[in-house]
Amino acid sequence: MSSAGAVSAAVAIAADHGVRVDDPVVLKDSFSVRVHLRPAPIVARVPTVTTFGRPRPVDALAREVAVVSFLTKRGAPVVPVSDLLPPGPFERYGYAVTFWAYAEHDRDRQLKPVDVGRALADLHAVLRDYPGELPYLGPALEETTFLLDRLDARAHPDRGTLAELREELDLLRAESRRWPGPVQAVHGDAHAGNLLATPEGPLWIDFEETCSGPVGWDLACMLGSGRFPGRRAVQDYGVDPDDRDLQPFLRARRLQGALWMLAKTLSFPEETPRALAALDDWRRNRG
Repeated sequence: MSSAGAVSAAVAIAADHGVRVDDPVVLKDSFSVRVHLRPAPIVARVPTVTTFGRPRPVDALAREVAVVSFLTKRGAPVVPVSDLLPPGPFERYGYAVTFWAYAEHDRDRQLKPVDVGRALADLHAVLRDYPGELPYLGPALEETTFLLDRLDARAHPDRGTLAELREELDLLRAESRRWPGPVQAVHGDAHAGNLLATPEGPLWIDFEETCSGPVGWDLACMLGSGRFPGRRAVQDYGVDPDDRDLQPFLRARRLQGALWMLAKTLSFPEETPRALAALDDWRRNRG
């Protein structure tokens, strides 16, 4: 899958719905491609690398559209789906595509931990009432299983490492139903990079991994936000970042991160040093 192919699919679907696209601009090309369909105020999101870990990527996109539509109606701080054409998901040229409103935002501005922590608490308060069905800890359990099977089929990176990863996944799966906290809808990938600084305030994006589970999963995502001070954001959320109840979620998040980074190297070999660093971090912090 390529960035050019993702853009072509998005532009073709937009044209089918009467949207003129003169100057498509790729905003991000990482696990998915995000493209601004200029001059229209529409952003198309097209999974690329993430399709490696999902048997039916369109199902994850359909859940995302449903959850965000619910949140928008409830006034939650999210970037809404586009109202200029149906949001999808659509399929074209082997790509799955959804359409979102373009939100002006300052890419260079880093939100304060207190803003991020409170935004996540506000999001969770609304998500508690989500009535739809969502996979239980899908990113931690379902996707990691599929990812590991795909990597195993390619013997990537090597059989010994894959055996280590599978042993940990089997342990996590056996323990997962005993993980602490009530179950509700959660974001699924709630790191600071998925919260935009807009003139209307912080707005959440990228609910592709939305699932049901304890809020500890989202807090683990926040704690693993890399250069962002996630510990302070979790404190401002109202939880002690050293709470032992967060430990199983942190283990699962590190495993998920290592697997996704290994998958990414298949499309972006230059990411190999980061993938090896993620593996080292996972090994250092195994339970």
